[in-house]
Amino acid sequence: MSLVVTDTLEDERVEFAADGDVTLYVCGLTVSDDPHLGHARLWFHADVLHRWLEHVGHDVRHVENVTDVNEKITARVGERDDWTGERDVAETFTANTFDAMRGLNLLRAEVYPRVTEHVPEIVGLVETLVEKGYAYESNGSVYFDVTRFDDYGKLSNQDVADLEAQGEPDERSEKRNPSDFALWKADSVSETAARGHAKHDHGADVPDGETWDSPWGEGRPGWHVECSVMSTTHLGDTLDVHMGGRDLVFPHHENEIAQSEAATGETFARHWLHVGLLSMDGEKMSSSVGNFWTVPDALEELGVNVIRTFYAGAAYRSEQSLTEETIAEAEERWERLSRTHERAVDALDSTEASAKAEGETLRGAVETARDDFAAAMNDDLNLREATAALLDLTDAVNRHVDAVEDGDGAEGEIDDDEPAYDYRGLREAVEAFEELAGDVLGLQFESTSEGDVDLAGELVELVLDVRETEREAGNYERADELRDALREVGVEIEDGPDGTTYRFE
Repeated sequence: MSLVVTDTLEDERVEFAADGDVTLYVCGLTVSDDPHLGHARLWFHADVLHRWLEHVGHDVRHVENVTDVNEKITARVGERDDWTGERDVAETFTANTFDAMRGLNLLRAEVYPRVTEHVPEIVGLVETLVEKGYAYESNGSVYFDVTRFDDYGKLSNQDVADLEAQGEPDERSEKRNPSDFALWKADSVSETAARGHAKHDHGADVPDGETWDSPWGEGRPGWHVECSVMSTTHLGDTLDVHMGGRDLVFPHHENEIAQSEAATGETFARHWLHVGLLSMDGEKMSSSVGNFWTVPDALEELGVNVIRTFYAGAAYRSEQSLTEETIAEAEERWERLSRTHERAVDALDSTEASAKAEGETLRGAVETARDDFAAAMNDDLNLREATAALLDLTDAVNRHVDAVEDGDGAEGEIDDDEPAYDYRGLREAVEAFEELAGDVLGLQFESTSEGDVDLAGELVELVLDVRETEREAGNYERADELRDALREVGVEIEDGPDGTTYRFE
């Protein structure tokens, strides 16, 4: 079964279209405050998509931007003594954001481009849009004329005639149409916007933000044009996947499509995946509202595994509520996975684990869990069902271990009728937990089976060395006995022109 996703542009479930390398762009933060769990929900789902695509064989080129030019950032200058300029504020919260990402065990993106590093490219894109007649200059600012782009509104399913005004009040008198949006803001417009966002005591006394020269005078990039430039600069004119929060569909992503496709004539993104909002106390989690839980605080109280298990409890496209009940459920689910994984690892280390023990029921449960997990992931990244498949496997593992500990021989008997752990079945179960819950869902187990697997490999290598010595001495019957003994414990060996290779069945 191939991956199916819910595409916002198509407004339906579609088969994921990508061969080989996959380009993934994630709309990152405007670094004007510390990241909270609402921001992290997008990070988590983008991370799991990245992990799953790699798991099924794709190479993923992942880019996530950092918006370090914004009036909200400028408005915070002076709140601390060391925040003497816009870049001071941006650097502080950028560093905090990267710390939060590391704490959440996110795979690194290939590039984290910043607006301040791409101003020449932004100016170049705006010039292209003016030359093609999609944009116009007004009092030192440049605006995109939404009436010139025939497909405007296709992502949000809106008609241009019904759109409300976009942008700051001071911009609106300069525009041909109220719904036109700024590509380049004259210095005076940016200053007015920053004063409107000011949070600190001295209110309107906000220092000027950084400006750059352009063909239209000193100014700053518009918000929407930044993402078009940063994504296409690093991933090409057409992206495979563009991800962002549901609240960015309009106007941000709608405007990205318009300016990008108007400039290049190419499809901007093949798939649009939008992550639903996280609510707390009945409202969208937001720094401006004040109902938020910062990532560092949440990590300290809950830990990374509970947070990631919590996010896996709801579909990416739906809204999710942070409550005592949903956190308690995540804690219980993670505890089951962690406790069972540890129990299986301990059983593997036990002297009662036998490669000769029969455990078809356990091995079948591992195969079923893998199949069910893959089916759920390919079904629009249904993480709740994927987690349920792993929880079913915990039940099978615990039944097997209980049977051996109780001594009833119901599972894992060997020739002398003594109960024993099925080494091969338990190893397959542990590998499934670490591969699916660990590598795909990004959960972190305290104990792993790596030492056991490495030791098993070393022992196999030792037996193969002895076998090779026997063959060189002409003791072929003894060499065959060693080969057969390895097969009995689940190690398949193959003699070839380049030597002997082996694999665990």
